[in-house]
Amino acid sequence: MHLNVPDPEYTSSPRAQANFLLAVKITVGFLAVIWAVFLFEQLTRISLSQFGLRPRELAGLSGLFTTPLLHGSLSHIGSNSIPLFVGGVAMLFLYPHSALRALPMIYVGSAALAWIFARPSVHIGASGLVYGILAYVFVSGILRRDLRSVGVSLMVWFFYGSMIWGVIPAGRGMSWELHLSGAVIGCVLAYAFRAWDRPPIKTYEWDEDEDDPDDPFVERDPSQPEQAWRADRWR
Repeated sequence: MHLNVPDPEYTSSPRAQANFLLAVKITVGFLAVIWAVFLFEQLTRISLSQFGLRPRELAGLSGLFTTPLLHGSLSHIGSNSIPLFVGGVAMLFLYPHSALRALPMIYVGSAALAWIFARPSVHIGASGLVYGILAYVFVSGILRRDLRSVGVSLMVWFFYGSMIWGVIPAGRGMSWELHLSGAVIGCVLAYAFRAWDRPPIKTYEWDEDEDDPDDPFVERDPSQPEQAWRADRWR
């Protein structure tokens, strides 16, 4: 499989660094929200689990928005926090434009799909969102086939590949339905947005004259020399 090499002038540019910091801030901000909800429950002894997802019940539809915010124990929220941070930063950094559309769909869609077929019970937790994000990042890298995206895909598989067993009905107290729903939504959206957020590819002297005029990343200023254009491109 041929892997394209992203232009290092882009990947090390101030814009790319700013995008990474923004991805970290957004992800940490969301984690702060779910931890604040969890700490509120622990300190006040007020359970909010009644606002979780209840499949095929009209009252349970509120869970489409609240389910990822609710967790039943410290181990529950802890097990979701690290993969949510890793996947969230990777998705927002590597695929910023498509992530703005895909993340809300994963957030609501994973719970919506589970609402249709899941067991009659109360389902809570950000695991559906986690599975959706990790599936999106993994499949997106394979489809785009650039070295950076594929590298992140392999990292996700190395650290979290075993989570695939979470989509199989096994054990009580685990919402495999949310896991499966998130993974399906993430894969579908990764395919739907496969043409988005493709990084500019490094070119060499022998093929610079063969640039595709329709390439959206080619924005040359004919009034500037080539070297000046390349240096100023990603500031």
